[in-house]
Parts: sequence; C-alpha cells; structure tokens
Amino acid sequence: MTLPRPHRDDLLIAVGGLAIGLLMWSFGLHTQTDRLITARWATLIPLVVMASMEALRRTMPQTALAVGTVALVADQFTYGSLVTALMFTDLVYSAVVYGKPAAARRIPYTTGLITIGVTIGFLVWWQNAIALVVGLITGMVSFLPAVTGAVVRNHRQAADAARLRAEQTALLAEMDRSQAVVAERARMARELHDMVANHLSAIAIHSTAALSLDDPGTTRQALTVIRENSVEGLAEMRRLIGLLRDSSGDAEPAAAPTLDGLDALVAQAATNGETSGLTFTLDDSRAPGAGALPAPVELAAYRIVQESLTNALKHAGPGEVRVELRLRREDGALAVGVTSPLGGQPGPRAPGSGAGLVGMRERVALLDGEFESGPVTADDGRKEWRVRAVLPVGTSDKEPPAWYA
Repeated sequence: MTLPRPHRDDLLIAVGGLAIGLLMWSFGLHTQTDRLITARWATLIPLVVMASMEALRRTMPQTALAVGTVALVADQFTYGSLVTALMFTDLVYSAVVYGKPAAARRIPYTTGLITIGVTIGFLVWWQNAIALVVGLITGMVSFLPAVTGAVVRNHRQAADAARLRAEQTALLAEMDRSQAVVAERARMARELHDMVANHLSAIAIHSTAALSLDDPGTTRQALTVIRENSVEGLAEMRRLIGLLRDSSGDAEPAAAPTLDGLDALVAQAATNGETSGLTFTLDDSRAPGAGALPAPVELAAYRIVQESLTNALKHAGPGEVRVELRLRREDGALAVGVTSPLGGQPGPRAPGSGAGLVGMRERVALLDGEFESGPVTADDGRKEWRVRAVLPVGTSDKEPPAWYA
C-alpha cells in the first residue's frame, strides 16, 4: 500500500511543530510534574508521533486524528508537552475541514460528548471545582477546534455552491444568447425564402401567360416582368446565402412587412404607451413615391423599429420616442434611428435578457451594415437610449439609384 504524498504546507507545519516542541523540551518546559513515567525522553515519543500525523493532516485526516488521540492520551502519562496538545487541536480541525462529510458531521458531536463526559467524570471523582477546569481544557483541545472546522467547512461549501450557481447562470445566459441568434437567423431565412418564392411564383405565372398567348405585346410585357422578378429574386437569394435554416419543417407562410407599415406600427405604439406618458413621432425623410427598397433591407429596418418600440414601451421613462429614417446619398445606405428617454436604474436581469438587441445586431450583420445601441446625452442634457442602424441598400454606381429624392 502506497501512502499518499503529504502536502507541502503540512510538512512545514509538522517540521515547525517538532522543532518548537524539541526546543521547549530542551529548556525543560513541561505541562505536568508528578507523572507515572518520569523519564524526560518519554515526552518526545508522543511529540514525534503527533508531528508525524501533522504531515498527514490533509491527505489522511481521519487516520491522523485517531493516531493523534492515542498520542495525546500517552502524553498525559509523561511530563507532557504543550506543543503536542496544540498539534492535536489542529488535527481535530483538519479532520473536520478535510475529512469525509460523515466524519465532519460526527466529530463535533463526539468531541462535545467527550467534553461533557470528562467534566462529569472528574466532578464525581474529585468533587471540587478543578474538575471544571479540566473539562474546560478538554473542550478547548477537542470541541472548540471541531466547531471551528465545521464553520469553516460550511463556509467553503457555501462559497463553492455560489460559484457553481454563478457558472451555471453564465452558461444558461450564453445558451440563451446562442439560441436567440439561431432563432433570429431561422426567422430571417424563412422570411427571405418567402420573398424569393413570391418572385419565382410571379415568374412562373407570367411565363405561362407568355407561352399561352400568341401576342407580341403581351409576351414583351410578361418577359419584362419576368426579368424584373428574376433580378430581384437573385439579389435576395444572394442575401439568403449563409443563413441557417430551421430544420423543423415549418412551412407556414410568413408576412413580410415593409416600411410602408411604419405609420401603423408607430400609431399602435402610441396607443399602448399613452398610459406611461410616452409619445411617438415618425420622421421619414425618404422621398414620397420613391419606390421600395430591397426587400431584406425593408424587412430588417421594420424589425429594428418594431423591437426598439417594444423596448421603449418596456423600459423608457416618460417623454418622446423618435423614429427616424434617412436615405444617405454618400454611401447608398438607409439610416434607421430610434431614440427614447432613458428610464430609471435597471433592476436584476434574468439570464438571457437582451435577446432583442442580439437579434437586431444579427440582422444588421447579415446585411453587412452597422449597428450600435446604448445611452447617450441629448443636447439639453437629458439621458436617452439610442438604437442606430445603417443598412446598405444598393449600389456603387455614380448615378444615384431610382429611389433617391
């Protein structure tokens, strides 16, 4: 049988205790005088045994305590050493802190009963107050270290449990964030798929009409529509590449909202936020009748505004919520901004909260755009929360696209 390797700190404690015990023995410092074994060297035997057990205080705590108890009892038949008693208290403490859970629960009760038994026994035997002193010393040597070890062990277990809960909470938060990203990608894939399907349906219908009717004008008109839908469908299909599609087989058609529905969306938010002191304004600087933007851009802009208005209804303080849309000539992009009054100090957040911002950021990233959100200070010093997205829509041609003013 191979003994476990002692811990380095335990070896230092053992060597230090033995050195101090030998020093006190060399000066003749003992705890008792008239004892059964009168040879001075006999005091060294329990001292050496106790120091040896100190080296095993962490690796074999129960064995060290059992052998140390025998050594302490043997020490009572010699002149005795204070260091031997002190090292025994450390063995009791270590047996509770590093021992098995059952032993850690049992030792404080056992030492308490021993203390009570020793006190009562000496009271019956001696019938004087010295027995109380002996009982007090017994409690200090055995019961007090055991209780101290139990307290330390309980604190360590509580700290480990709190650390484990924190790690589990962080893991759940990361899992929720990942699931939010995957779910948002799947929703976008379904929406874009439905848009492409619409274009393909239009192509199929007009190609059938062109083949059925022998009319050059009708055929030319059908081919024009087919070309437009083909170009738009290819552009949207390119944006579909790289998205993860949900494998659940859910083929339910999804409506594809556009920016034309922002008026109704803002009006609905104004109705819902009236009781909270919120007002909503929409500043759409796009030119009237300029035409639709690419479908993925309109869809992403609509969802960003929708999620921002939902967050404003949940968290914003009383005041004005501004929704702004602007087409930028300099880089061919749609700028979307939603600004709301900053509410009070946030309370504790559940794991995974903030999935809405994750979804908005993911939408913008998939369109190669820019996204930022956070608190800002307005010109009048008020604190506001701003969501800003820049969505590329088009083109690097020198001539501005048709949807510009």
